[in-house]
Amino acid sequence: MNQITVRDQDLTNAAMQGMEQFVQVFVDAIRKAIGGEPTPETMAQLNADQMTLLCWDTLRQEVMEGGFIQLIHNGYGTFIFKNPFAKALNKMWGLRDLSKMLYQVHTLWLESREALEADCTDEEFMALYEQYPQFDDYDDLFIENEEQWTEQIARYVDNNIEKFATIIP
Repeated sequence: MNQITVRDQDLTNAAMQGMEQFVQVFVDAIRKAIGGEPTPETMAQLNADQMTLLCWDTLRQEVMEGGFIQLIHNGYGTFIFKNPFAKALNKMWGLRDLSKMLYQVHTLWLESREALEADCTDEEFMALYEQYPQFDDYDDLFIENEEQWTEQIARYVDNNIEKFATIIP
């Protein structure tokens, strides 16, 4: 397993900027340790909490930018829905509402996965939003709750720092 470290000063600075920046310090450290995006090989180097945090970061980035359709089209459906991510959010991290929503979106993903993951032009991609409006409510729900969920995740990370990284001077 990679030794993931976070500088104490970076953590202090980020905490002063807000919850999102606090969480991002850990995400950045984990991504740096595995060389960027997770692969099956690098995921094996991470513990469950580190993997869950990377899943959250990917989910948050993709959905905030382009919704669940973008997340799925960009190939992250398997990463989010085939890992025990939603279960970990509920059982270990206490984010029951987010977990419940992910199980509902998982069902939609299974129903529309082939079409949403297919290669297409930009125009065809944009048309997916009209063809699959069932994702709209989940996109809205995510955006409405993202700040609260980020705060809950920051609190979990703060209370379990040793599971995410070693703090160095």
